Amino acid sequence: MNVTPTPDQEHAALAWLSRLHDQPSSADQATFSRWLRADPAHVEAYSRAQVLWELSEVPARTLADEEAVALQGYLKAMNTSKRSRTLRWSGALAMAACLMLMIATGAGWQPSRWFDDLGADYVTAPGEVKTVTLADQSQVTLDADSAIAVNFSQGERHIQLRRGAGFFSVAHTGEPFVVEAGSGEARVLGTQFEVRLQPAGAQVTVLSGRVGVKPSSQGQQRILAAGQQVAYADGVADPLHAVDSEARLAWRDGWLNYYKAPLADVLKDLERYYPGRILLLNGELGARRVSGSFPSKDPRAVLNALQAVLGFEQHSVLGRMIVLR
Repeated sequence: MNVTPTPDQEHAALAWLSRLHDQPSSADQATFSRWLRADPAHVEAYSRAQVLWELSEVPARTLADEEAVALQGYLKAMNTSKRSRTLRWSGALAMAACLMLMIATGAGWQPSRWFDDLGADYVTAPGEVKTVTLADQSQVTLDADSAIAVNFSQGERHIQLRRGAGFFSVAHTGEPFVVEAGSGEARVLGTQFEVRLQPAGAQVTVLSGRVGVKPSSQGQQRILAAGQQVAYADGVADPLHAVDSEARLAWRDGWLNYYKAPLADVLKDLERYYPGRILLLNGELGARRVSGSFPSKDPRAVLNALQAVLGFEQHSVLGRMIVLR
């Protein structure tokens, strides 16, 4: 007879898994045995928790380390203490805590996002695309899970892209319009273009007009025209190249277009539209190339379509985390 655990039972199973990996007492073991025998669904929930533990051990440890560092930066920025703080989670408890947080709160538990949002004027949540009108009548369309800070002063319209991506339709006022992203910036007077943050820099795509891009404050400016794109990282720009700007910017209309893109990159985009976590545990699978046009509003349908073609496994937990391998 098949049984389906409730979300509360799955949470309880993960809590037991954590406790049993952290030197449980004899009383703990006895209580766990009684809990396990109390309901067949408890057995199924604990079995699923063990599978999740095995699947997610490496990424969970990595995420715990990364988010501990991000939280330290957040605390320092808030000036809560002059003493340096080190967050150290050990062994199984660290992994279980991270897994529980990832599942229970999904994308909400990301200290780096809190830090981004703290200094932002406009923010979008995962799955939300929003257009805002600035004081100069320029418009910014923020991609899902994005944040910008706006500062119009001293004869310059300055935007800091703190997370994600923004499409800018700039009103021509005679004052420079500058988008700072990573180590570099894009500077215009009036045009339409996108700036998208990447792990070590940013990417600029021009839909109309001309945009001057500098990979660093001391870097040489490159002028991009409509249908051109350039990426920079660590203060160094790649060669600019021609792109189909309309196709690249179709996210504004709810579509994600790819041509021979690594699956890992596609999943990173999908995660911005999914209210939780998508974990890829297979590096070889992540390198597989994907082409197609996918609806951003339905990440699960996209994953199902990709699964049918690429043949990977999917494991969904509490509707808040999807594990692929």
